[in-house]
Parts: sequence; structure tokens; C-alpha cells
Amino acid sequence: MTSAVATFEAFPGLISFAIATGLFYGRFSRPQAFLKFSDHALVSPYRKGVALMFRMAPFKNNLLSEGEVKLTLGMRVEEDGKPVNKFYNLDTAISKVNSLSLSWTVVHPINEQSPLYGFTEQDLKATDMELMIFAKAFDEVFSNTVVSRWSYVTAEMVWGARFNLMYHPSEDQTRTILDISRINDYTPAVLPDIPGTKEV
Repeated sequence: MTSAVATFEAFPGLISFAIATGLFYGRFSRPQAFLKFSDHALVSPYRKGVALMFRMAPFKNNLLSEGEVKLTLGMRVEEDGKPVNKFYNLDTAISKVNSLSLSWTVVHPINEQSPLYGFTEQDLKATDMELMIFAKAFDEVFSNTVVSRWSYVTAEMVWGARFNLMYHPSEDQTRTILDISRINDYTPAVLPDIPGTKEV
């Protein structure tokens, strides 16, 4: 009888310990994307027009391949005198890359198909919007797909600027060095005089 009681009392303890171990392992062993995003999204010159762009870069030695990004823009607009939330899937110039070893500048061309077409700088500042980013890639170290999410609100969008390069060749010219500290570096840029680029 004593042995049966001891066995019954030990069983829940072993089960609890096993569950706790599994939960801790699942929490801390879960692979992460380790992607760093720029602090701002820029409205920049792009080819003969303009584009909304941001950039991201890996900040650890994980080998990321088969990178993919999807953009969703949420905007608060007025319809019949009432504020309405609308969501748009934004096209990108390049939505997939084979390898993400350096920085990736994601570009949304502002053309006739863009919900931002025809926007001026004042329109951008006066519109309540959020650019939501979903990025995923295959991590060759963990042999698993990793996911990262980010977003930019109106106050984090800069009109008329372009990113500076954040990588440079090594002294012996044999390697390319990614300087992650320069991911937020940008300079002012003049936008072309086409619809949606500047006040007229």
C-alpha cells in the first residue's frame, strides 16, 4: 500500500517536470529570423518615378536563403463623411531573393496601381497609415523557415530621401563587409516632377 501511494505521488511530479522541460525547450530553441529593419521608410527617386522603400539586413551569422517579403498598407480614409479603414496589398519590384547575405532594399513603385499614387508630401503627412511587413526566409543553420514582422507608421516615413550604401569591400578586396550600424543612414534627395512626388 505504501509503495502504491508513493508511486501515485511521484507520477504527477515526473509529468510536471517533463511538461516544464518541453515548454522551456520549445520556447528557447525556436529559431528566429535575426533581421534588422531600418528605422524609417523612404519615399525616394526610383528609375523615372518614385517609390516607397525600406531595407533590412541579417545581424547574425545565420545563413538565410529563399527570402520573401509581403507588404500590406493600412490607411484611414473618409467615405461619405465617415472614417473607414482600408487595406491594400502592395506590389514590390522584387518580392523574393535567393540569398539574404547583405542588405535588401524592398521597393514599392508608386505608380498608377499604387494606393499612394498622386500623394503629395502634405497628403502623406496628413494620412493615418501603417505599412505592415511580413518577411520569411529559410535558415540553413536551423534547417527551418523563420519569420519576422515589422511596420512603419506615417511618422516613420520620410519624404524625399535615399539610403546610403551600408557595405564596402575589405582592405584586401577579397570580401564584402556589411556595416549593420549604417542601416539607417540616408541623405535628402530631390524627387522628379511627376504626379504624386512634390507640391505644385
